[in-house]
Amino acid sequence: MRRSVIALTALAAAALGAAPASASPGSGAVWEPAPSTPWDLAAGVRCDFPVHGEPIVDEVVQQVLATHPDGSAKLVAYKGDLVFRVTNTDTGDFYDADASGTAVVDYGTDGSQFWSVLGPVLVGVGEGRGNLPRSLYIIDGVYTMDISPTGYKTVTMAHGSRTDICEQID
Repeated sequence: MRRSVIALTALAAAALGAAPASASPGSGAVWEPAPSTPWDLAAGVRCDFPVHGEPIVDEVVQQVLATHPDGSAKLVAYKGDLVFRVTNTDTGDFYDADASGTAVVDYGTDGSQFWSVLGPVLVGVGEGRGNLPRSLYIIDGVYTMDISPTGYKTVTMAHGSRTDICEQID
C-alpha cells in the first residue's frame, strides 16, 4: 500500500509537470526524451495475425525520481503524447492507439516493475502471461500494473476502460 501512495503522489507531480520534492535546482532532476521503437509480433503472440507497431507521434519524456544503490533507475515518471499505429500485416488494417498516459514505474532489482498509471497506455499480454486474455490493449483510466520478474502482468483498475486492439484490426 505504501508503494502505491508514494507512486501516486509522484504520478500527480509528474502529471502537473512538477519536479519531485527532493529535487533541488541543479540536482539533475530533468525531463529527458524516452523514445519508443517500432516492433513486430508474429501471429499468435498477441493477436491471431502478425502485427507491426510504430510510433507516429512520440513526445514522451522521462524523469528519474529515485535510483537503486548501484545507480540504476528505481522510480521513473513518464509523460507526453504517444500514438502507436498498430497494423495487421496480413490485411493492412491499422488502428492508431493513443497511449499518451502518465505513469510512474518502480523498477525492482529482480526485473519486476510496478506501474501507477493515469490515462491510456499500450499493454501487450501473452497467452497465460497476465490477468487479461492474450491481446494488445489500450488501457485507459486510473490503474496499476504489476509485472513480476517472470513477466506476468496483473492490471488492477480503479476506474477506466480497455480497448482490445486485435479486435479493432481483425
